[in-house]
Amino acid sequence: MKRAYIEEVCTSEKKGVQKTPTARIEMRPDWGIEGDAHAGNWHRQVSLLAQESVDRLQQLLTKIRLRPGDFGENIVTRGIVLFELPIGTKMRIGTALAEVTQIGKECHQGCAIREAAGDCVMPREGIFVKILEPGTAQKGDVIQILE
Repeated sequence: MKRAYIEEVCTSEKKGVQKTPTARIEMRPDWGIEGDAHAGNWHRQVSLLAQESVDRLQQLLTKIRLRPGDFGENIVTRGIVLFELPIGTKMRIGTALAEVTQIGKECHQGCAIREAAGDCVMPREGIFVKILEPGTAQKGDVIQILE
């Protein structure tokens, strides 16, 4: 049984923008995060990105300081290589149950981080999940990969 931790939870009211850290998120089945622009009945309800992925890119950048949510991720994790999880993997994120539905994505036009940094890690190392059971999550909560 693998465990990881939540470094930060983030939301935004609009798509295509950086997300802002928030104290806690509430997740609903077949919807995603309450109040987040990406919520809806589709396969990319919640996005996750590992802090380790962000840290590797940060080492290459000298003029930009990367912050949680800069890549449009909802949940910043620590302690697991997210992009190695197979599609269909189930996990507990805080108290919610989620399933991995997509690894990576195409970067959208005008990606603020790609334009500023010359690279965006989310298309390669970010993952997306759909929510199967409701729950909440906040910084410090455990993410448990279910075998």
